[in-house]
Amino acid sequence: MKIALMDSGIGLLAAAAAVRRLRPDADLVLSSDPRSMPWGPRTPDDVTRRALAVARAAADHRPDALIVACNTASVHALPTLRAELEPGLPVIGTVPAIKPAAAGGGPFAIWATPATTGSPYQRGLIHAFARSVDVTEVPCPGLADAVEHADEDAIGRAVAAAAGLTPAGVTDIVLGCTHYELVAESIRAAVESARPGDAPLVLHGSADAVAAQALRRIGEAPAPSAEPVGTLTVLLGGRPADLTEPALAYAEGQLLKAVSPAI
Repeated sequence: MKIALMDSGIGLLAAAAAVRRLRPDADLVLSSDPRSMPWGPRTPDDVTRRALAVARAAADHRPDALIVACNTASVHALPTLRAELEPGLPVIGTVPAIKPAAAGGGPFAIWATPATTGSPYQRGLIHAFARSVDVTEVPCPGLADAVEHADEDAIGRAVAAAAGLTPAGVTDIVLGCTHYELVAESIRAAVESARPGDAPLVLHGSADAVAAQALRRIGEAPAPSAEPVGTLTVLLGGRPADLTEPALAYAEGQLLKAVSPAI
């Protein structure tokens, strides 16, 4: 079994690690083009063109499924990717976890890139799943780029700025960019420091859900103890590479490093 994941940069690490935890025996292909990121400020046509190139590089390795581990690419490019690759290659998009956050009933915030915040796509999800809940949309300028470069100072500044825009009464936060899942605990600490005594903050990412959906689409079940551990193929701009130094700064990158490289 082989599962490919695509993103502009290392935001795909969270979903890749989730697949690894569910099926350690799965061979993984990580396809990205970090020199073109961030995709958020680009036009929909430009995002689609770049996403197609990254997806085609992954598809050349004949995976059983492709996870679009990027909110921006899922918004703008998913129909085009599916039109080209399906039904031969199932394509799984990433949707912000607004529905499960709304199910809790409490006020919640959505942290997302400035381009996604207030977009018709995000507003449509709020209208569909959270009309009866108090929702605050929080733009996070610079956070994805800081995470991409594992720049701790820049991450701290961006997280602190977004935390300052997050109402003290929220019970949940939706992580509306896959990069943010790599610094989830920093986000939790920053928001909880401003609300001492409240119940623990609940964070909602998409990695676990898309990993499970990928397995369902190809008729596989989770097997957390499966052996042997699968291989890892990394593609940067379509070319074989190693995990980057910033990727290895995160626990998810270290988890993926601990496998044999594909031959």
